[in-house]
Amino acid sequence: MIIQLNADKNLTIHNEYESQITEKLTKDLERYSEHISRVEVHLSDENGSKGGINDKKCLLEARFDGKPPIVASDLGDTYDLALKGATEKLKHALTTVISKLQAKV
Repeated sequence: MIIQLNADKNLTIHNEYESQITEKLTKDLERYSEHISRVEVHLSDENGSKGGINDKKCLLEARFDGKPPIVASDLGDTYDLALKGATEKLKHALTTVISKLQAKV
């Protein structure tokens, strides 16, 4: 499973933070790794340089081989909270999709 990070112009992802995100996603999505070829992480600040509540956004896009991607997103006060929320939503969606695929077999 490949994990690709993308950020808007308001955020610079340093190597240490990138490693932290990669490790967390690898651990959290390990159960689904045989089904996922790639996970794209999109981090953005909805308000730009202005402050605000829940203005950090994380969008996760999980790609299956030969299937449409599954997308989950969440907002939070920090990128870590947004990532956590989006990861939980993605895990629920993946569980549903994989269960349906296994039921067809």
